[in-house]
Amino acid sequence: MDGIFLGSDGATPQILDLHRANRHGLIAGATGTGKTVTLQRMVEGFARAGVPSFVADVKGDLSGLGMAGSPTARTHGAFTTRAAEVGLTDWAYAAMPVQYWDLFGRQGHPVRATASEMGPVLLARMMGLNAVQEGVLTIAFHLADREGLLLLDLDDLQAMLAACAARADELTATYGNVSKQSVGAIQRALLQLRAQGAEHFFGEPALALSDLIRTDDAGQGVVNILAADQLMASPKLYATFLLWLLSELFEQLPEVGDPDKPVFVFFFDEAHLLFDDAPPALIEKIEQVVRLIRSKGVGVYFITQNPVDVPERIAGQLGNRVQHALRAFTPRDQAAVRSAAETFRASPGVDVATAITELKVGEALVSLLQADGAPAPVTRTLIAPPVSRVGPVTAEERRVLVATDAVGDRYDVAVDRESAEEVLAAKAEAAAASAAADKAEAAAAKEAKRGGARSNWDVMATSAARAASSSLGRQVANEIGRQVFGGKRRRASGGGGVMGAVVRGVLGGLFRG
Repeated sequence: MDGIFLGSDGATPQILDLHRANRHGLIAGATGTGKTVTLQRMVEGFARAGVPSFVADVKGDLSGLGMAGSPTARTHGAFTTRAAEVGLTDWAYAAMPVQYWDLFGRQGHPVRATASEMGPVLLARMMGLNAVQEGVLTIAFHLADREGLLLLDLDDLQAMLAACAARADELTATYGNVSKQSVGAIQRALLQLRAQGAEHFFGEPALALSDLIRTDDAGQGVVNILAADQLMASPKLYATFLLWLLSELFEQLPEVGDPDKPVFVFFFDEAHLLFDDAPPALIEKIEQVVRLIRSKGVGVYFITQNPVDVPERIAGQLGNRVQHALRAFTPRDQAAVRSAAETFRASPGVDVATAITELKVGEALVSLLQADGAPAPVTRTLIAPPVSRVGPVTAEERRVLVATDAVGDRYDVAVDRESAEEVLAAKAEAAAASAAADKAEAAAAKEAKRGGARSNWDVMATSAARAASSSLGRQVANEIGRQVFGGKRRRASGGGGVMGAVVRGVLGGLFRG
């Protein structure tokens, strides 16, 4: 069989053609109508066909793909009955090869990406930045690239933004306005990301796509299951991560056209989180990736409660459709029913709008692409039961499966190599040391200059004093000699000439003091 058997109406089997499986798809329906079982059946079909896949496990139920179903499970009776109804004669329980992942590293291998790989556009979406702030963030990335600075984690990005704030005048003259207020707003958004646990996601070793796109020894495609139950508390982080992974697949995989079977299949559970409050530019990017990634051999399937959650431009790219029941209790629900009914190819005897509200659990309206690429007429179909466990694995089972998969421990320990934070810190330290040295040198030069000036003055004063004292001494000595021994000339002034003046000056100074 060159396809995945999804179910039957009792007469016509509904088979997802592997050659058309990269034309994307949609699984929609209200809560409790069987979407998860349909998704599980589809994932099992891809795995058995040798196609690896990636699926986000929002409720924890899909972790059971790694374990075979059990005859003692409460669903066993219903499943065996359904298998007979749809004509599955070889139906038997089996486990799928799985790899568990977790952005927080608690329920699987840690998933990391560098800030550079994420890029400013997706980061701005994650942080909810406006156009001006996104522009400043883009400048920070450009500056880091120009100066050879690695942006690996949030610390690197924060250090880079601080450097941009310090160089705001320089950057404004080159790239346009870079205000410290915008930088501050981005820094605050980074703190909010840290509070959501995003710092666990940014860093190294970064996830290698080759560890996702693999088969086991038996040739079955490995199912990569992302633990998203806690991640759902951070919807922006969840949506941005999934979009980043899809973008990485688009950028790294080669063109293959329409292969016999997909290279990889990607499932977006709770797809509305990807589009809620998304700006038009981001919707356009998602549309572009979904439209073009088909030629890389990648199929993208959206799972959501309401088909109107997916924007029309993207919904138009989804060729394979499985619609479970919708409850038309509100005007929005009624509009969703009409919208879903209009997207199916009409089929004689099937009133789609009425049938959507009447479908029972495990039943769906199915329209799959045929071999020629045209959608098949919509058929009311009973979905075949899965063969793996419906429900979560235990903590011990998960631990064993994580420890024994092909990934090993290569992602379990974070690596912190020299990057922008360390380089910028070293530059700041060197600049501070250089400034301190320049200040000390200037102070020493000033002190030396002042000290040199005093020395010259002292020399001059000492010389003058010596000269003066020498001259006065000679005069005093000569006068004393004349007074004592008598000279040829005696001064007539009554005070004894110079000697008298000196004596009077000294005595006068004493009496005045």
